Amino acid sequence: MSLLSFVLMDFNPIKPDLGLIVWTTVIFILFWILIGRTAFKPIANALKKRESDIQGALDEAKKAKEEMSNLKAANEKLLVEAREERAKMLKEAKDTKNQIIKEAKQAAKDEASKVMTQASLDIENQKKAALMEVKNEVGAIALSIAEKVIKKQLAGNAEQESYVNSLVNDVNLN
Repeated sequence: MSLLSFVLMDFNPIKPDLGLIVWTTVIFILFWILIGRTAFKPIANALKKRESDIQGALDEAKKAKEEMSNLKAANEKLLVEAREERAKMLKEAKDTKNQIIKEAKQAAKDEASKVMTQASLDIENQKKAALMEVKNEVGAIALSIAEKVIKKQLAGNAEQESYVNSLVNDVNLN
């Protein structure tokens, strides 16, 4: 019997031998130390680096989200201010328009009043002038008629002088 057959005969996977347990444990511990130094540390470091990279990316995303939120709020504020400014400008323009219309109406009323006053004065002056002209004409016609009537009625010089004297006396008394 050879050693191999001896080892194989006594080998029972259900009931391992003490030597097999010791050698398996020693090999496992050596393998674990070797793998721990060569593979586990780089893997753990890579996982830590990846975790920190992911956390940094999440922080950057959160920061970008906050900045976007702040920008959106600022844009909304600017939009509200622009709307208020537009409403204010429209109100001022409307007020200015109403003021200009009011001033134009008042100026038109004042001008119309001036024109009416001037027209009334012109009419009154022309009326007075026409009345004076009519009075002058009537007076001239009356004098002419009176002169003709008096010449015809008064035959002599003496009668005319006495009549003129009586007229002069009447004028002085009035």
